[in-house]
Amino acid sequence: MKIIDKINKAIESQEIFYSFEYFPPKTQTGLENLLARIERMGKLHPQFIDVTWGTGGSTADLTLDICHYTQNLTDLETMMHLTCTNMSKKELSLMLQKARDYGIQNILALRGDPPLGTHKWRSHDDGFSYASDLVKFIREEHGDYFGIAVAGYPGGHIEASSYEEDLLHLKEKVDAGADFIVTQLFYDSELFFSFKQRCLDIGITAPILPGVMPIHSYQSFKKITKFIKDIPQHVRDTVEASKDDDEAIKAYGINLISELCQTLIDGGVEGIHFYTMNLEKRVTYILEELSLIPNNMKKPMPWRRSANEKRAHESVRPIFWANRPKSYLARTMQWKDFPHARWGDFQRPAFGEINDFPRDLTQLYPTKCKETWGKPLANFEDIKKLFVDFCEGKIARTPWFDEPLALESARIKDHLINLNNHGLLTINSQPQMNAVSSDEKVVTWGESGGYIYQKAYVEFFISEQKMDFFLKMFKHYPSLTFHAINKEGISYSNTQDVNAVTWGIFKGKEILQPTVVDPQSFMIWKEEAFDIWLSIWGSLYEKESLSYHLLEDISNSFYLVNIVDNDFIAGNIWTFFDDYFKIVK
Repeated sequence: MKIIDKINKAIESQEIFYSFEYFPPKTQTGLENLLARIERMGKLHPQFIDVTWGTGGSTADLTLDICHYTQNLTDLETMMHLTCTNMSKKELSLMLQKARDYGIQNILALRGDPPLGTHKWRSHDDGFSYASDLVKFIREEHGDYFGIAVAGYPGGHIEASSYEEDLLHLKEKVDAGADFIVTQLFYDSELFFSFKQRCLDIGITAPILPGVMPIHSYQSFKKITKFIKDIPQHVRDTVEASKDDDEAIKAYGINLISELCQTLIDGGVEGIHFYTMNLEKRVTYILEELSLIPNNMKKPMPWRRSANEKRAHESVRPIFWANRPKSYLARTMQWKDFPHARWGDFQRPAFGEINDFPRDLTQLYPTKCKETWGKPLANFEDIKKLFVDFCEGKIARTPWFDEPLALESARIKDHLINLNNHGLLTINSQPQMNAVSSDEKVVTWGESGGYIYQKAYVEFFISEQKMDFFLKMFKHYPSLTFHAINKEGISYSNTQDVNAVTWGIFKGKEILQPTVVDPQSFMIWKEEAFDIWLSIWGSLYEKESLSYHLLEDISNSFYLVNIVDNDFIAGNIWTFFDDYFKIVK
């Protein structure tokens, strides 16, 4: 979705919004930390995020990769910076086409800074000299597909011969096709309001988002502000006086930006753009101080949506990927159409390969995964302990869970712990719900004023030795349907129908049924579920190690089972397991 459309919608509803900027890190560890931080800060519901283009285009590929990841595998609308520095028209054209192919629909068009080691900016022999030329080029090549933002300078660009000339350059960028303006950072609200008025005076009516940045340290402040005009002297003096006291500078920076943002809001700004410097706590604290974080931040669906526009009408998915949404998104990225309303009515195209973009968790977060799952395994008890620790909240992820256990699963946590202690290794579940208000805290999705229904569901690995009696028990529990399969494809089931296991009823809408149990999709999912034992968890160990062989034995001999209790009113799926554990130890 184009950001300008989101901005106009927010302006119409008089909602103050905010957005976050990040820059590509230089190390693998930095990338791990950044991706995790973007995901956490995404839960604050920014209107959009943007990712910078390194000096002289030095991070072009990484910038594109990060934008690809956040645009397609999170619900964060992402704007990619693009500069003229060191870029020919052919290279710019290629980069824009890649962005479009990846579903990225927003560009911040900039002239760019001089390459590292140089002081004077020079255009490429077959490139552009001004951001306005880049904006024209984007419009000529792609028409109205991209939303385009440009930079504005409340104090004037440092290279401009006059303030008036700089404003005219800004108008050229807007006239060339830019949709909105993001300002360089500033610390004086009057400077911003004066800038905005002078823009109006010369006919610039595009929305202008003020860019603000908390002061993080003396050195970062000095480095950044040497390129910015009109930093108030009292700000420089205060920072200088505290240059040897980092905590004092941080506290001052937070208070300064909190007060600045409040003044901007009181003055009628539509939204605020935060230069995060890839840091989280200060921006979060400022938003809390300003009471801008929404109280109700529920997802529209139980699963995480993609910000890619082509998936806008997607409304149903198999439940199996509930805890690995990025894998599902990656494996369906090439689909031309997506299921809407009913999974059973949809002619499913082939799922992509397991190892399609993006990388799995061990590649995205290798350090954290090694620390959490990479401890030597002596026996099956050690493996059970990891699953129990996850259910108890002692660890944040497992190889089958990208994120901590969902809030609603707290209602069944004790049951899940019991299953894992008995050797049934759980990888997915949801509690039973019958007309629970969508305004209840335990409900994690749906708009206000609706009602949520869920069939109890649990998915787990079970040893081959325990399967025989397990299968015989189902005839005594007519409300239960199940599927069971091992790595070789030997399977058992008492149903072959698509089964809606989650649905919601909301005012003025058709019934939504966003998650289903689909037998055909389960056959695809089992490949990934078994593959995780060795390709993800096993990758943390030497192949000749005891730990690896323990995981290999489970992968080769266990069954993957899912069970649905179709009586969402009076059923109790846990009595099945209680009865089973009384007989099978």
